[in-house]
Amino acid sequence: MSSNSSSFLKQPKSVWAVAFACVIAFMGIGLVDPILKPIAEQLHASPSQVSLLFTSYMAVIGVAMLITGAVSSRIGAKRTLLIGLAIIVVFSALAGLSNSIGAIVAFRAGWGLGNALFIATALATIVNSAAGSVAEAIILYEAALGVGIAAGPLVGGELGTISWRGPFFGVAVLMTIALAATAFLLPASPPAPRRTSILEPLKALRHRSLATVAVTALLYNFGFFTLLAFTPFPLAMSARQIGLIFFGWGIGLALTSVFAAPWLQRHFGTLPVIMSALLLFAADLAVMGVYAHHPHVLAVGVVVAGLFLGVNNTLITEAVMGAAPVERGTASAAYSFVRFSGGAVAPWLAGKLGEEVNVQLPFYVGAFAVVLAVGALATGWKPLAHLRIPSSHSRTEAEAITVADA
Repeated sequence: MSSNSSSFLKQPKSVWAVAFACVIAFMGIGLVDPILKPIAEQLHASPSQVSLLFTSYMAVIGVAMLITGAVSSRIGAKRTLLIGLAIIVVFSALAGLSNSIGAIVAFRAGWGLGNALFIATALATIVNSAAGSVAEAIILYEAALGVGIAAGPLVGGELGTISWRGPFFGVAVLMTIALAATAFLLPASPPAPRRTSILEPLKALRHRSLATVAVTALLYNFGFFTLLAFTPFPLAMSARQIGLIFFGWGIGLALTSVFAAPWLQRHFGTLPVIMSALLLFAADLAVMGVYAHHPHVLAVGVVVAGLFLGVNNTLITEAVMGAAPVERGTASAAYSFVRFSGGAVAPWLAGKLGEEVNVQLPFYVGAFAVVLAVGALATGWKPLAHLRIPSSHSRTEAEAITVADA
């Protein structure tokens, strides 16, 4: 045990530099949650307008997933990482300097482009540069994912108590440090021997099994981003309180993705566990809808949702990796394109329903969409038959998990 731990921790400085940048990049997922309400109040914006911070971010990430492989294969991993980091620094700082919701939404879209370029390349860089086995490198990457997702709302909540601009400037400063460390510590990397085409992910969607899993993710994203982008408004709490609640969500997600998902997969199979986790998530959203006027019930619902989402996110990404006879990177890009490009409408829709109907309806719609996701996945019961059999969690097949979550 101790020898494994020591070999895991004895990594080149370049690996730690990229891992640190990964933590900051993953923080971006929940960083803005605690400041959504303050932004709305101070910039006189509606919930649906503020939710466009998620919509623009995800829409750009989804489309950018089609080009990240093509870019990296032509200019090399290090240059792709540095360009991605530089874009995040610039656009997060510009978002912090903005005085209108439209400007923040636009700059958040630019942030999404930088994040897509960085995240899609970071895992391969860590795997290629790390000491020890590929599995140990992936553990390091998944650890960065867990720390980043959990820390994002906490940091956002603390900086948000100073000003809603604080989290944006905080990311800019931390990413500047990561950019400098990566530039000086990471060796140059040549372009890939084979250039990737932007059409490859689209062609991969011709495989019914891959398309089925991608549509499943698109539908459950309606529930996921209703939780993430809309819940802070009916919670009606301070930035710090919302940050702590979503910190609990991130901790739950990280723990179940690493520990619960592999155990459940070994005992029950990938597909049955995904369907069960989604049904439980739908039930959780429905309860949040019933008690949407009770902040403490919503808070518990957010944390509980993290437990189900951690299991689902890990196993559905493994399902993607084994769904079609294409390269893992191509499968992940195709999946992310469908998931994020289509799911980008969910935050805006939730905000609009909450404004024009009532605060309960977004949760009911999210729950219904997640139930539809289970139905969509059920249509692939035969094509995805190999995923119904209990099996060991494959670290190598889960390499692209954080690309899907970024």
